[in-house]
Amino acid sequence: MSERTLPMEGGCRCGRVRLKISAPPLLTMACHCTGCQKMTSSAYSLSAAIPSEGFEVIQGEPVIGGLHGVTKHYFCPHCMSWMFTRPEGMDWFVNLRATMLDDPSWFTPFIETWTSEKLSFAETGAIYSYEALPEMDAYEGLVKEYMARS
Repeated sequence: MSERTLPMEGGCRCGRVRLKISAPPLLTMACHCTGCQKMTSSAYSLSAAIPSEGFEVIQGEPVIGGLHGVTKHYFCPHCMSWMFTRPEGMDWFVNLRATMLDDPSWFTPFIETWTSEKLSFAETGAIYSYEALPEMDAYEGLVKEYMARS
């Protein structure tokens, strides 16, 4: 992993919505689920789980998109870039789409999820792979190992 310096800023494609992170990621991920494939128009999505207190929108007003369900996916209202997600019942972190950062060169997925739905050619280099999601009790160990490696 290349060097990362906090705080880091980022934004949508058109630049109307900007964000800042001031805390290191808890975990980095690639998700192969068909929902992420459709929302990214790609083989998978890339996320960095940022502690909520270390994440802020500093310009613009993102809007909710995607399925408009209990998990909230936030987009730029102008260019419609999928920027971040606030998973239902998990208020302690925000799943930032890592490529929204001005410099995502440090990013490498540590885990990959929903490999049961992945496209046959899609490889991420993640250390851990899960057919669906890790068990809830596995996250504490994954976060500790990721933080130790970062």
